[in-house]
Amino acid sequence: MNLATFFLRHRDEIFRATLEHIWLVGAAMLLAVVIGVPLGILVTRRRWLSNSILGSANVAETIPSLALFGFLLPVPWLGERADRLAILALTLYALLPIIRNTVAGIDGIDPAVRESAKAMGMTDRQILFQVELPLSLSTVLAGVRVATVLTIGIATIAAAVGAGGLGEFIFRGLAMVNDQLILAGAIPAAVLALTADLLLGLLERRLRPVKA
Repeated sequence: MNLATFFLRHRDEIFRATLEHIWLVGAAMLLAVVIGVPLGILVTRRRWLSNSILGSANVAETIPSLALFGFLLPVPWLGERADRLAILALTLYALLPIIRNTVAGIDGIDPAVRESAKAMGMTDRQILFQVELPLSLSTVLAGVRVATVLTIGIATIAAAVGAGGLGEFIFRGLAMVNDQLILAGAIPAAVLALTADLLLGLLERRLRPVKA
């Protein structure tokens, strides 16, 4: 049986696993953005927190994925549902690029722009939401783009704890020494990563401030 025939025969199963994969990555990225962007903003306002916030995110990034899943398994409530555990682990992996790029985006704004905003009587909150975040949005999105591609790849490991996704095919293929099963998980995951990278890259370029 060639690969095309295998994909056709198992299309429903591959489609279901792809949807599970998208759900895991989507939920994790939503949480990562909701947590990471405010943390990045906090770092720009409280520099003394920089080492602890970025250091913690960096530590989470360096822990091997299987080890991190294993560390989280005994945690109450999380261990009861494999998808909860997987989403939390993926969120931790996605935080560093988002926090770092949020800080870089805000720090990269010309100080003269802030001074002009202050001279117009804008409050710190208004400067943040009306000046800094709009101008740094493309840089923040670049971090989200990196985190999304990274998370799509790491999400294949979620199958090891029973969270589903395309990793199921990869693990089954490794256990059975079956290249078709491995590719049934690897190819859709690669397509998802490339598609996410392309779409977020296009959005990032559209949101990039136009230089005068």
